[in-house]
Order: sequence, then structure tokens, then C-alpha cells
Amino acid sequence: MLGRLKKWFASSEDQFHESTSRISRLETILGFSIPNEHKGVYLRALRHRSIIDGKKVQAHDTYERLEFLGDAVLDLIVTEIVFEKYPVADEGFLTKLRAKIVRGKTLAHLAKQMQINEVMEVGERASGQGINVSKSVLADLFEAMIAAVYLTKGYTFTFSFVENLLKRHIDLESMEKKADNYKSSLMEYLQALNQPLPEYKVIDEEGPAHDKIFTVAVFLSGEFKSKGKGRSKKDAEQIAAEKALKELNG
Repeated sequence: MLGRLKKWFASSEDQFHESTSRISRLETILGFSIPNEHKGVYLRALRHRSIIDGKKVQAHDTYERLEFLGDAVLDLIVTEIVFEKYPVADEGFLTKLRAKIVRGKTLAHLAKQMQINEVMEVGERASGQGINVSKSVLADLFEAMIAAVYLTKGYTFTFSFVENLLKRHIDLESMEKKADNYKSSLMEYLQALNQPLPEYKVIDEEGPAHDKIFTVAVFLSGEFKSKGKGRSKKDAEQIAAEKALKELNG
């Protein structure tokens, strides 16, 4: 009995020091101090679902709920930013640019640039499985962090926080000009030639469930044309379509 109590107290002390260290590092990353009454929110924002297995933590104590809120807050902030930055742009342009900014690939890039993945809390069983570099996890982590900033600092501060992040880490001018919907381009190319639409098939999957890599092949008129690899089926399809277009255009 005494041995179990000693082990429990030692574990609690370790967790206290670990949480304190995590918050300290996060404050450096975010560039502002986090008051004691708000530290719990930020710790939840850093807590991956895998932590449920090894600790007495419920799903709502992970970043999942915060990710839901952060997604909505981020969408509104980015909408305002592009609306103000491009005063004469039409709805279609603004919608496409916003989608490029808030998509998982961009958010994962921001999370990595900020290095918030280095202070993410992951369960012991999942440790070393690449969770902290998974693009989908990084994107979720970023959205959860935006929610934490919004809840503790308010909308005006969060707006400036996101705006500054985009200025530092994202080249909007290049992003707006980049034509990266290769699937649409390939479809339009084939339609102009009165040829059948392309078909996409997943031909391989590798890696753990939380961080799979998909290989997708694109077939034109039933014949294999090219293939692409990506961390989602959509990404792999885009890469395959891009390669097919390059081959068709010489």
C-alpha cells in the first residue's frame, strides 16, 4: 500500500514538472505569458487523443473539442483577412484562396514552423510512431491552439495573432497564383479533347493507421497514365493528376 502511494505521488510530481515545462516552452513559442487560470486550456490544446490510454483523461480533455472551435474561429479570421486584402476580388477567388490557407497542408506547415508539435502531449503507447509529424495531427493541433488563444485572449487579439503568423510564414502572393487543382485541370483538358474523364484508383497503402501514405494511379481511357503518393487520397490524386498533365503536355 505504502509503495503504491509513493509511486502515485512520484508520478503526480513528474506530471506537474512536465506540465510546467510544457507551458513554459509554449509561452516562448506563442510570445506571451499564460496565467495560471488559463494553463489548463492550453494543456488540453496540446493533448493528443492517445493520452487517454495511459492516464485518467476523458476525450473532452484532449484537443478534439478545441479543434472544433478553432476551425470555426480560423475560418472567420482568414475570411476577414482575404476580404480586406483583396477589395475588388470576386467571391470565387476569395473562396479558393481561403481554402488554400485553411487546408490541412497549410495549417500543418504553420504548426511545424511554430514548433508547437514539439510540446504536444502524446500517449506512451503512441510515442515514437510519428504522431507529432503527421500532417493531419499538426493541422488539428494548430486549430486547437487557435481556439485556446481565442478563449483566453479574445477575438481581436487572436485576429492579430493569426495575421502575424500568416505574414511571417505564408507567401499569399505565391499561394494565390499557384494553380494546384490539377484534377480539375486534367478534367478540363480531356473534356476539350472530347475524351473520357480520368479514373483514380488507390493501388497501395502503407504506414500506421494515423499516418498512412496512399499511392493512387490515374487511368485515361482505361489505361494507366501516372501515379502519385500522398498522406491523403486527395493529395495522392492531385500528384497523379499533375504528373499526367505534364506527360500530356510534353
